[in-house]
Amino acid sequence: MAGRNNSMVTEFILQGFSLPRELELVLFVLIFVVYVMTMVGNTGMISLIRLDPRLHTPMYFFLSNLAFVDLCYSSSIAPKFLVTLLTKQNRISFYACATQLGFFLTFLISEMLLLAVMAYDRYVAICSPLLYMVAMSQRVCMQLVIGPYLYSFSVALLHTVVTFCLIYCGSNVINHFYCDDVPLMALAGSDTSLKEILIFIFAGFSMISSLLIVLISYLYIVTAILKIQSTEGRRKAFSTCASHLTAVTVFYGTLIFMYLQPKSNHSMDTDKMASVFYTMVIPMLNPMIYSLRNKEVKNAFRKVIEKLHSLLLAYLKK
Repeated sequence: MAGRNNSMVTEFILQGFSLPRELELVLFVLIFVVYVMTMVGNTGMISLIRLDPRLHTPMYFFLSNLAFVDLCYSSSIAPKFLVTLLTKQNRISFYACATQLGFFLTFLISEMLLLAVMAYDRYVAICSPLLYMVAMSQRVCMQLVIGPYLYSFSVALLHTVVTFCLIYCGSNVINHFYCDDVPLMALAGSDTSLKEILIFIFAGFSMISSLLIVLISYLYIVTAILKIQSTEGRRKAFSTCASHLTAVTVFYGTLIFMYLQPKSNHSMDTDKMASVFYTMVIPMLNPMIYSLRNKEVKNAFRKVIEKLHSLLLAYLKK
């Protein structure tokens, strides 16, 4: 076990999972497949929305931003983890660790807030359909996206600066597969009370406020849907929210399990497995959730495939 007792830490060692080499290689293959699917799925979603004019609506504008966040979110963790699993090169410099933490927190908070924004968008679409294009104008949509990005970056920067202003002069082994606040605080040789207060305030505020927006939005949505007379109308209204509701349930369910359980119940092994799920699996699932449950996306994808097929046939005939 590497450690530094008399000098400041200049690099960290990511402990990762304590697995036999054969299982590490299996894990590498699984994570590699998940990451490739994440890249293809989210890049494809962004491209599809940009290419099809029928998807140039507020709903798909927010969805393309969610796909971008998922892409960056997963990419802040997966490449280094894959290198570690394959080569056993598990060292990460002090500043690279700070950068990874900063990007991870930025896109984690951005995803949380974007899901809340998307819930508000569905609320306006279903509860005030005649005013939808006015209420969700291009300017408003830009503000609803830029706001979460700026807030997320500011909070992530504050947390990263405070975390890496702590004194690290003992063990440099991070009991995780990426640089995260909790295992880093466990290594600090100085008082972490300020950091703990900041985590409690900002994590609590971001999670609770965004979750409240989602819950209140869906409370109004459900009330509006129940007032619709026809069964077909209710089904159609609910189908526009089903994908988002699924993504919200998976994402917030994992975060609540991770961060709101009592400290006495925390197990790093359990936290690591949950971290794999919400840093890599969820970004892969989101494009699947939105494509499989959305006729507009499936139709747009079908038209793109048909167009590519026609171009390929035309090329082969030359």
